[in-house]
Amino acid sequence: MWGPPCCEIIGNFVVENYNKRTNKLKHRGPDWSGLHQYGDNYLAHQRLAIVDPASGDQPLFNEDKTVVVTVNGEIYNHEELRKQLPNHTFRTGSDCDVIAHLYEEHGENFVDMLDGIFSFVLLDTRDNSFIVARDAIGVTSLYIGWGLDGSVWISSELKGLNDDCEHFESFPPGHLYSSKERAFRRWYNPPWFSEAIPSAPYDPLALRHAFEKAVVKRLMTDVPFGVLLSGGLDSSLVAAVTARYLAGTNAAKQWGTKLHSFCVGLEGAPDLKAAKEVADYIGTVHHEFHYTVQDGIDAIEDVIYHIETYDVTTIRASIPMFLMSRKIKSLGVKWVISGEGSDEIFGGYLYFHKAPNKEEFHQETCRKIKALHKYDCLRANKSTFAWGLEARVPFLDKDFIRVAMNIDPEYKMIKKEEGRIEKWVLRRAFDDEEHPYLPKHILYRQKEQFSDGVGYGWIDGLKAHAEKHVTDRMMLNAANIFPFNTPTTKEAYYYRMIFERFFPQNSARLSVPGGPSVACSTAKAVEWDAAWSNNLDPSGRAALGVHASAYGNQVKAVEPEKIIPKMEVSPLGVAI
Repeated sequence: MWGPPCCEIIGNFVVENYNKRTNKLKHRGPDWSGLHQYGDNYLAHQRLAIVDPASGDQPLFNEDKTVVVTVNGEIYNHEELRKQLPNHTFRTGSDCDVIAHLYEEHGENFVDMLDGIFSFVLLDTRDNSFIVARDAIGVTSLYIGWGLDGSVWISSELKGLNDDCEHFESFPPGHLYSSKERAFRRWYNPPWFSEAIPSAPYDPLALRHAFEKAVVKRLMTDVPFGVLLSGGLDSSLVAAVTARYLAGTNAAKQWGTKLHSFCVGLEGAPDLKAAKEVADYIGTVHHEFHYTVQDGIDAIEDVIYHIETYDVTTIRASIPMFLMSRKIKSLGVKWVISGEGSDEIFGGYLYFHKAPNKEEFHQETCRKIKALHKYDCLRANKSTFAWGLEARVPFLDKDFIRVAMNIDPEYKMIKKEEGRIEKWVLRRAFDDEEHPYLPKHILYRQKEQFSDGVGYGWIDGLKAHAEKHVTDRMMLNAANIFPFNTPTTKEAYYYRMIFERFFPQNSARLSVPGGPSVACSTAKAVEWDAAWSNNLDPSGRAALGVHASAYGNQVKAVEPEKIIPKMEVSPLGVAI
């Protein structure tokens, strides 16, 4: 499989081709290259060293080297798991070293014991079998392919296997593949996955504490780190919680208590101003990066090559993140904490204003979480790893998702007449008058999608650039040239042409999601408002009548302090 800290291949493979394939993914793991061969099985690895940089090189082994593992990811509960394995000897201090030993004790049924983000391949040389697994939500990227010669290929990116496989596809999150069964099975089975409507009352303190725990556990590191701070609710909460609890962690003992924050945008972008205010409020060392529309346009081809999609929303947001990641890595930082996942869990996208009832609201959040690996997780993982930088996402912590998705969705519903805006339950959970986390107007700032928040001129500039390269005549033939996921705009057509040049295989185009969307909705949610079918654009500004700067419908923003009612909280943390 060829990938980040992890890149392994299993199958018939010629060693002479090793450098050719690992070079395609060297950006993901510039610190170490490893290769292990057993018979016709090959496990290769490119490492980005974060925990135990000195001795944690991969592949990793059990005591007698009969079990071999290559892993991309972080196992946050590895210290607790080591205590459950008293009879085992660990070769390294790597958090991923527990995987081989857990397999020895529990066979294939240990994956749910892992608390973290991961993609791994494990080879058992005793019977020449292997298993592959991907984390619950798909924070880490992973693909699987099959060769005509009977080989099975696993890679962290498409480019690691697309030239060698007859068919390949995204490895499903929360699943395990066993060579013995030659099939997938889902190991992650939370109650929300069935989309049944939960009924637990909203407990703001329980939600707050679950998120704080998710952030703190991610401060596991032996290298410098920082936080991405756009000034929106999600990244601001991540930064505020990190800054509040950093001093008590081992990370602070190694790297000090001063947190570094990073933001990117066009000159005058909404995010830049808000991020600077938050940084000053919580006391981070703030780094503000500017780019121009032309800088972004110049990076389009590189971005599409790295993120391996032609989805318009993902490309729009990936370009500034890609440019920022390069700057961050140049400062010596090796990983960052980011705010992906909150909008999916809490219905934060502006189109959720039109959810007709709590049942459809909840079902849409379930659909959005299940699709994250194709959109925001893909963007966050590949835009950062393009420069050897890792992104950690506490909103997608398994335990936090369990708490948040068990809340009766009636509490998540957006009800303007009651002063409840999008993500109200999350905002209220951190609305602490005595020890505030954020300025009130930041805590209640309207949702901005990342591709909008970096500057409204950004999307307009991309559309104008595509207009110069895609003619009306070309669009007339779009359905014939691209019968699958036919591009309906010139911007989409332009990205598709670039993608097909890099990844011409049918499996590659099938790996990208499609369908109508407004303000990042699923196709199902487009049905919530008849007017949306004539205004299909993934930008948040396409949510006409909702976004304060909606296309062709400028409306005055409501001051959040005037619409958010006070709530009393019982000693048990239950809202009254």
